[in-house]
Amino acid sequence: MSEHRVQVVWAHPRTNSLTAAVVKDVVDELGLAGAEVDVLDLYRGEFSSLLREVDEPDWDNLDKKYSNEVIRHATRTKSANVVIFVFPIWWFSFPAIMKGYIDRVWNHGLFYGGGRKSGIPKVRWIGLAGESSEFFTKRRYDTMIDQHLNVGIAGFCGIGDSRVELLYDTFANGTEDVSSHYSKLRDQARKIARAALA
Repeated sequence: MSEHRVQVVWAHPRTNSLTAAVVKDVVDELGLAGAEVDVLDLYRGEFSSLLREVDEPDWDNLDKKYSNEVIRHATRTKSANVVIFVFPIWWFSFPAIMKGYIDRVWNHGLFYGGGRKSGIPKVRWIGLAGESSEFFTKRRYDTMIDQHLNVGIAGFCGIGDSRVELLYDTFANGTEDVSSHYSKLRDQARKIARAALA
């Protein structure tokens, strides 16, 4: 068994998207590095992002019995020592289906609460942003996303090594050589994946 067990959780409605291409690059790079990779495609998997009453947190019961689906996914995710999320930046966050995954699976008593933590050492959030880094920095969207994902989610679940990595200019506006631009973004994603194993 590999010393690196990585779960790649991704979300995009299209399999021919740049996000999907980045996921393939990340998975390929992890495989080349000898990692054991588990890919969770939220759009095409069996996972439902809707939080029903059975999986609603019970703040007075750390040992609430959640649905079999949630327990299965929580066990799957917690068996990884690195989790890499890949997603397009929509409304300066991740897609709703990914929020639904966090809501249901990273649940009270499983990933946080009563001193319990996720047990996951490391998380990387690879977000594909249509605008430039200057656009994000000027409005402090980058800072907002960092705070939300690194502190509000990962930190709250006891994950000490969490990093947001944004791939900018995915719309390639004003870019003369679009193919070369996308190749650079994909290379950047490969480097992020490789570095996550260090």
